[in-house]
Amino acid sequence: MSEATINTTELGEKIVKVLKTIFDPEIPVDIYELGLIYDVFVNEDRDVKILMTLTTPNCPVAETLPVEVEEKVKTIAEVNDAEVEITFDPPWSQDLMSEEAKLELGLL
Repeated sequence: MSEATINTTELGEKIVKVLKTIFDPEIPVDIYELGLIYDVFVNEDRDVKILMTLTTPNCPVAETLPVEVEEKVKTIAEVNDAEVEITFDPPWSQDLMSEEAKLELGLL
């Protein structure tokens, strides 16, 4: 394993840890546990692409939340760059929430 090889599993865990510090302003649960993060890609240049959704297309943080996610992920030393892509396919639903989030919100 060369020095240039990055441990994507380890980096992925660091990214998830950062994502868990970002909260939806309307729901007291982090965006990861809410199921707003659909996928995280890391390439060999350590560029991160995050595919995420919002609870609704007219979400009040539609403009600011993706920027916050990008900026926080960029603070990880191993990350070269970060980009967030918003999708509404599939649309977010409560089914995407983790058990922890459902418990937190009294849905279980």
